[in-house]
This record gives sequence, C-alpha cells and structure tokens, in this order.
Amino acid sequence: MCERPHRKDFIPLDVEVRNESTELLEDEGTKATRQTKGSPACLARAKINSSPHSSWQKYFRESSEAIFLSTKLNLLLLCIPLAIMSSISEWGDTWTFTLALLGLCPLAERLGYCTEQLAMYTNATIGGLLNATFGNVTEMIVAVYALRQNMLRVVQLSLLGSILSNMLLVLGCAFFFGGLRHKCQKFHKEGVFASCSLLLLGVLGLTLPNMLHATHTELHGSMDTIRLSRYISCLLLLMYGAYLLFQLHTHKFLFEEGEAHAKDDGDKESDSDDEEEPVLGYWGSIFWLAVFTVFVSILSDNIVDTIEGAAKSWNVPLPFVSTILLPIVGNAAEHAAAVMFALKNKTNISLGVAIGSSAQITMLVIPFCVILGWAMGVPMHLNMHEFETGALFVSVVIVAIFLQDGSSNWLKGLTLVLSYLALGGAFYFHSDAELAKGRGGPKSL
Repeated sequence: MCERPHRKDFIPLDVEVRNESTELLEDEGTKATRQTKGSPACLARAKINSSPHSSWQKYFRESSEAIFLSTKLNLLLLCIPLAIMSSISEWGDTWTFTLALLGLCPLAERLGYCTEQLAMYTNATIGGLLNATFGNVTEMIVAVYALRQNMLRVVQLSLLGSILSNMLLVLGCAFFFGGLRHKCQKFHKEGVFASCSLLLLGVLGLTLPNMLHATHTELHGSMDTIRLSRYISCLLLLMYGAYLLFQLHTHKFLFEEGEAHAKDDGDKESDSDDEEEPVLGYWGSIFWLAVFTVFVSILSDNIVDTIEGAAKSWNVPLPFVSTILLPIVGNAAEHAAAVMFALKNKTNISLGVAIGSSAQITMLVIPFCVILGWAMGVPMHLNMHEFETGALFVSVVIVAIFLQDGSSNWLKGLTLVLSYLALGGAFYFHSDAELAKGRGGPKSL
C-alpha cells in the first residue's frame, strides 16, 4: 500500500475547493476595486456596482454632491432663476444683465468640471482638447445670439477678448500659481509651437481684411472685404481640421504628457498621488454637460438682449464690457481647469487648455461665425479694427517668446497677467464709433 508523500507544499483537494468557495464569496466591491486598480473608467464602474441594491441611489447622491456642493461658487446658481424672472418681469437691463452674467460664472466652471470628469476616460491630449472645446461653448452661444441680432462688433470683440483672456490671463494665472508650488515646470514645446503657429496664422487671417479695408485698395468696395473674410474663413477651418489630424493622429506624441516634471526642491511626491477618481461617470458627465449647456444658452440670450442697456447704465464703454467682462466670465471653465492642472504639475494639459482654447477660437469659432453669418444673410467679416488687430498680434508674440524655452515659472505668469491688465485698461479708454451706433449695420448681402 503506497503512502501519500508528505510535502510541505502539498494542499489537499478539499482545502483548495474551500479556498475557491471563500474567494467566490468575497465582497464584490472590494474585489472589483482590486481588479481594476489604476483604471479610472473601471474604478467608476466598480464604485457604481459595489452595492447592487442601492447603487443608483448612491451614484445620484454622490454625483449630485459633486455637482452642487463641491464649490462655494455654486451659490451663484441662484442667480439663474432670478435672471430668468428679471427678463420675464422686465426688471431692467442692468438687473437682467448682472444676474445673467453672475449665473454664467458657476455654469462655465461646472462645464469645466464635467469636462474634466469626461477627460478621465481619455488621454492627456484629448482631455486638453475636450477642456478647450467645452470651455468655448459659452463664447460660441453668445456669438450666435449676437449674430441673430446683427450685433457684429459684439461678436468680434467678445471672441477677440476670449483669445486675449485665454492667452494672457488664463495662461498667466496657471504659470503663476503653478510656479508658486513648483519652482520650474517643463512642457513639450514642440506641441506648443504647433498651437502658436495656428495663432499666428489666425492673426494673419484677421489682419489681411483689415489691411485691405484700411488702405482702400478693394476692387469692388466693402464687398471685397466680406468676400475675402469668407474665403479666409474657409481656409482657417481647413487648417484647423488638418491640425486635429496632426494633433490626434500623425504627431500625437508631441502633445502627450511625458517626462515633463517640475524641478521642485522641496516637494518630491509623484503626481499620481493627486489623481482623482471619476465621480460622474462617462454618461453622467455627458448628461450634465447637456444640462448646463441649455442654461448657458438661456442666459446668453438674456446677456445679448441687455448688454447695451447695462453698459449705458453703468457708464462703462461697451467695448470694455464685450472684450473684457464677457470673456472673463465665459472663460471661467478654462481658468479653473488650467490652474488646477498647473498646481498638479500637469503643465502640458494646462497649456492645451489655455493655448488650445485660443487657437480653437481663432481657427474654428471665428471662421464658423463668418460662415454662419453668410448662411443667415448677415455680413459678418474678419475686419477687426487696427487697435484690436495690433493688440492681438503683440499678445501672440509675447506668448510665443515666453514658451520658446519649454519652461514656466511664476514670474512669467505674473508678466502675462499684468499684460492682460494693461490691455484691459486700454480697452476701457478705447472708443468704437461703429459699436456706439448700436444694433444693425450693413444690410444683409
């Protein structure tokens, strides 16, 4: 009769079965978390599936808390129903404009938050593109409503102000606060230069119609300026499509988050410690983006209707309101996202938000408004005046010089912010005879 050999690593079959049974009875939420560690999408699914009986209740509770209770800025959401009531009850342009403007602040910031949640399911490049795209929703909606009312200069100045705000104020704050926490932050300058080249092309596209009109060299009068604007807009849209192909396919390695880390002598912790888990989920992020976009559309309509009356009531120049105040509110999403990513030493994403948003407005939003105006019979054009074109050109040159060494610090950020404040003062004292005429303008073509 053969005896079973005694081995220290021998495990009886019944013990193996018991161990497998115990493993199957293991808590589902713990098991899901262990198996999916490191994947944001899987972490979100594990969080939802951890409690089968109350998963949806728990999800809605956590997502609602994240949406409405995570920032004190949400107190301004109360201004949204007040702005709607003011518009319906005719409280006056000043009240309606002020309440709508205040209501846009948390909406723009929440749009940025939902976009960040959605970006967790993508890479850094697409995440920055999403932040830039949804961050420009406010500007695009305001521009469309202004186009419908033939307020062409408001469209031009608000979009110009968004470019300046993103390049100088948003990027400057990101560099400043990121530089206070990290002494020197590095980024991929090759990808940034591609975005800067788009900005320079956009400046050229905005300058040519202005030069043609200012020198009075049109063959067929002012119609040539509008025709040239439409032609250049088509070229800019084509170039933006090529840029997306370059960024997302052929040369995406230039834009991906790589080895760029801050040289911080005091803080040696890795950035992975600051990673956040997705709270809203993929479809939840899309749902809230749609909801907030609807409210942005409602408030934008109120803003366009009352901007002239509010400017007169405040005794503030309309160019200042259109170029400075509106873009600051509309860029709240980019501002919050860029600063947050800079504090986490994710400088490439921060630049993708700020510079990417400026390039997107220049190459996509402005040409889109020209083509849309063409379809609507509104003579929208790219002929911004010499003052605005010069301010844009100088700003692009300053930013390009600051980005050429592939590093940032708080001093660069402070310089950009002060440059924006200087431009703000200039627009406060800027007189615009065409804008002072109010609504209307050239007859549709």
